[in-house]
Amino acid sequence: MSFSVNTNAGALIALQSLSRTNAQLNTVQSRINTGLKVASAKDNAAVFAIAQGQRADLAGLDVVKSSLDRASSSLNVALAAAEAVSDLLIELKAKATASLDPGQDADSRIALNDEYVALVAQINTVVNNAAFNGVNAVEAGGASITALVAAPDGSDSAAAFALTIAATDIGATSAGLGISATSDITTAAEASTAVDIITAAEATVNTFLSQLGAGARRVDIQRAFTDKLSDAIEIGIGNLVDADLARESANLQSLQVKQQLGLQALSIANQAPGSVLALFR
Repeated sequence: MSFSVNTNAGALIALQSLSRTNAQLNTVQSRINTGLKVASAKDNAAVFAIAQGQRADLAGLDVVKSSLDRASSSLNVALAAAEAVSDLLIELKAKATASLDPGQDADSRIALNDEYVALVAQINTVVNNAAFNGVNAVEAGGASITALVAAPDGSDSAAAFALTIAATDIGATSAGLGISATSDITTAAEASTAVDIITAAEATVNTFLSQLGAGARRVDIQRAFTDKLSDAIEIGIGNLVDADLARESANLQSLQVKQQLGLQALSIANQAPGSVLALFR
């Protein structure tokens, strides 16, 4: 082996080895700091592209969940209103039926009519206040309740990915239930007419309740499924890009020792040219 003070081959080899160790150590430290083995496209372009696509899907599912939550709240308000109206119709029917009793005198019918009119007004109050986030599905001209059940992918219209529960007017004195604002039950004949109208109104409200219940159930099922799908995608992304910290910890210990040995090897190699001086003593 020749001696040279211009070129220290051993030091160069030791430096190359130390540089590789430092690069590996930086990679491991980055994985420990970020918790990711693929933090950018330069780490693994293919895996990073797949993960980004899945992250986009996950963001879409977050929007779907928010939409389903809003729809669920609107449905709950509409259900509460429809159930309250149904209960009030039962009371209305009871008042009208009581007024049909031949044994009722005029004063009793007037008292029953006062309660009847108050119940009709209460139905309208319930209906007019049954709004959530500006959506009232139970008033005249009310808005339908809609929700995304999946994130649109551009292959079809947004409506193809949506659930819609049509609005139904259940206002007492509107076209919905058809109870006239001036109706009363002060006579047996008027009470009989009121019973017929209320019976038809009950059918309308019960049909709407069925639609709302089915819609609410579907929204709940879709929300639960979306949660599971979101979790599955998030786990999938983790499998692609998350670092195994137990393995990285072991690698860190190994590389730190390797780095110390590399530094010592480089130090020894740097001392080699000094041995040439012994030849001139």
